[in-house]
This record gives sequence, C-alpha cells and structure tokens, in this order.
Amino acid sequence: QVQVVESGGGLVQPGGSLKLSCRTSGFIFNNYAMAWYRQVPGKERELVAWIGYNGRDTVYVGSAKGRFTISRDDGKNTAALQMNNLMPDDTAVYYCNRLGAPIPWGQGTQVTVSL
Repeated sequence: QVQVVESGGGLVQPGGSLKLSCRTSGFIFNNYAMAWYRQVPGKERELVAWIGYNGRDTVYVGSAKGRFTISRDDGKNTAALQMNNLMPDDTAVYYCNRLGAPIPWGQGTQVTVSL
C-alpha cells in the first residue's frame, strides 16, 4: 500500500524543538525527493522544505531557513524534519509527501507552539 505516516508533533513552547518523522511504504523511496509541508485552517498547504532523492540537495522555504533541518534514511524509508527555535507562526498540521509526484496525503501531525 502506497502511503506516508507522519508523527512526532505536539505542544511546545516558543523557542523549543520538535523532530517530525515520516514513515513511507509502497514505493521505491530512494527514487524520490521528499518534502515536508504544513497547513493551517483556511490556508493552502505550503511547502516547508525538501530533500533530493540522493540526500545531498536540500531546500528550505521562508522562515524554515536556519531553523529546520530535513533529512532522510533510505535504509528505513523514512524522512524527518528537525525543527528548532519554534515560533507560534509554526503552528500547523505538518505533512510529508513525495516532491512533484505526490501520493495520497497522510493525516499529518499537529504542531502547536504556544506558552
């Protein structure tokens, strides 16, 4: 079954850190660039970061630069997003998916940054 399952979200105070995980199955993981997205109610889902199929290329969008680190483990078919110095504006549901060739979206993982 082709799917992604996100985990690792939670409630964190401003300035805190979280590491999100993305478990995948049903496709040849190391053939695809992987990306993390986020969405808040009433807004479009937005790209946060992506990592190339070979793991060497990474791109961060907007406020993710300098605070987030995307990684992948091809042996485990997983991707991760380390998020540091979190801010209230990072509050969202976070999703992972293949970049450019998405599969059905998972349920995402809720990240809430609040005092």
